[in-house]
Amino acid sequence: MNKYDTQTLQEYDRRYVWHPFTQMKEWEEDEPIVIERGEGSYLIDTDGTRYLDGVAAIWTNVHGHCKKEINEAIKAQVDRLEHSTLLGLAGEQPALLAKRLVDIAPPGLCKVFYSDNGSTAVEIAVKMAFQYQQHQGHTGKTKFISFTNAYHGDTVGAMSVGGIDIYHDVYSPLLFPTIKAPAPYCYRCPMETSDSSSCGKLCLKELERLMADHAHELAALVIEPRVQGAGGMITQPEGFVRAVRELCNKYNVLMIADEVAVGFGRTGAMFACEKEGVTPDLMALSKGITAGYLPLAATLTTQQVYDAFLGEYRELKTFFHGHTFTGNPIACAAALASLDLIEKEQLLANLQPKIEYLKDRLNSLQSLAHVGDVRQEGLIGGIELVRNRATKESYHWEERIGVLVCRAARKHGIFLRPLGNIIVVFPPLSISLEELKELMDGIEASIREVTE
Repeated sequence: MNKYDTQTLQEYDRRYVWHPFTQMKEWEEDEPIVIERGEGSYLIDTDGTRYLDGVAAIWTNVHGHCKKEINEAIKAQVDRLEHSTLLGLAGEQPALLAKRLVDIAPPGLCKVFYSDNGSTAVEIAVKMAFQYQQHQGHTGKTKFISFTNAYHGDTVGAMSVGGIDIYHDVYSPLLFPTIKAPAPYCYRCPMETSDSSSCGKLCLKELERLMADHAHELAALVIEPRVQGAGGMITQPEGFVRAVRELCNKYNVLMIADEVAVGFGRTGAMFACEKEGVTPDLMALSKGITAGYLPLAATLTTQQVYDAFLGEYRELKTFFHGHTFTGNPIACAAALASLDLIEKEQLLANLQPKIEYLKDRLNSLQSLAHVGDVRQEGLIGGIELVRNRATKESYHWEERIGVLVCRAARKHGIFLRPLGNIIVVFPPLSISLEELKELMDGIEASIREVTE
């Protein structure tokens, strides 16, 4: 294999690659880091510089980069079979993985529909919920309740149930309308109360009002349980997910849980819904499912949802949806190896000291002059930077404060990716306490350098 120098690779990238969520005019004027290798919690560029991966390859990495056991599982599968369709055939690896997913999922979820990324997993759940209601004879139940600040992906259906204007407004003519409910954001309460302890309760009260008014036309509700990720790592009050489940039951509305970012141990439990004893009717999974190795997603459903699609061939009750690489055996092999490692290395139990350390470090950041709020759920952190702590005045978007902090972090050997003015802490779950200290030290120093 030819070894290309950094400058050549940068030129090829600028000339030929269109990057996601990136203003390419600025990118073409920059000299990007070119990543060549990974080892554990670190990414290594073509010049040999190491960067602690503070975003887990955009919220996917579980066991660190280039984990030997997953590498070997993938190599072994490649030598046996690279891909075979699930259209008309069963597959060894997807069958084995489906059983494992059902075994660890919230009780009652028992069927697995594969796709290839989080957006499609949510899109599938939305289509299933819609078609379920039609098969049940509820032909008027065609609408969805979604939350402000929500992000569920970038396909048209997933965008429709999202709620982040900066991402979705430009596509509004393409999207179907939904009923928007206020999501708890206790630092900036959408219900305009100064009592943070009542914020979630007021949101639930408004949610119930909306559900009562629209129950006759609601097919499903879509929620990111415990944490709204792209909205700013916004955490929900304890009991919020459980209360939402109860309202869905009360008003006969299906509950779709988007666990794409929070599944597979990220919150300290295998799935976020578990923390409140909730089983959704449909659950979307991706990102950590293959430990960050390969594109794979799954939409899990209950027997009740599945049974609504059973019938005679002539009835056309089939779920007419599919993907070319549905249930790809190499991706499934990686997922199975990851689940083996979660058990073998007692990942969930070993997370607890790291979660406590992160809590302490996040709380200590609140003494900084321009840290308005810190938020945490498991090994997820959000640090909201503000111009004025007393008034909660935000930095203007065009000041790019989050970007500047993340650029400063590179000098400390750390790679970060912000959400506007919010610094995201989302390392590989396997990160050591020493590495977590390195990460938080670098973040603190970078915030001080840029804001003070």
